[in-house]
Amino acid sequence: MKTTFESREKCLEARKWVQIDAANKVVGRLASEIAAILRGKNNPKFVPHYDSGDFVVVVNADKIRFTGGKEKKKVYFHHTGYIGGMKEKTADKLLATKPEEVLRSEVGGMLRKNPLGRAHRSKLKIYQGSEHPHAAQLNAGKSE
Repeated sequence: MKTTFESREKCLEARKWVQIDAANKVVGRLASEIAAILRGKNNPKFVPHYDSGDFVVVVNADKIRFTGGKEKKKVYFHHTGYIGGMKEKTADKLLATKPEEVLRSEVGGMLRKNPLGRAHRSKLKIYQGSEHPHAAQLNAGKSE
């Protein structure tokens, strides 16, 4: 018996937009939920080698929380591109300045590190407040 996969066109036309409210949610659990939606693992027609996932809009990213004292212990790194340019910030400092980068880093760590993973990451939209410019896409599938 052969395994059959959906065509790329059918995977692309089945995409939808999902909005997630991140207020008072734990970072790691939220990131794993978002990563599964971006990959399309919640879809019954999941194809591992296609970009068959949905778009994700995360609101209230500034209200996420850490557990177990990780806001003081967890360190995020980035490199400036120059020699000796390794920069580090603790989670509470990064959450105070760029809360969307905390979630983007956590979700990115759960996705592939290849062109397919970059395509998944490009479908993630994160915003600090409850306002976002994607209201038209979220309401496109709903009839009034």
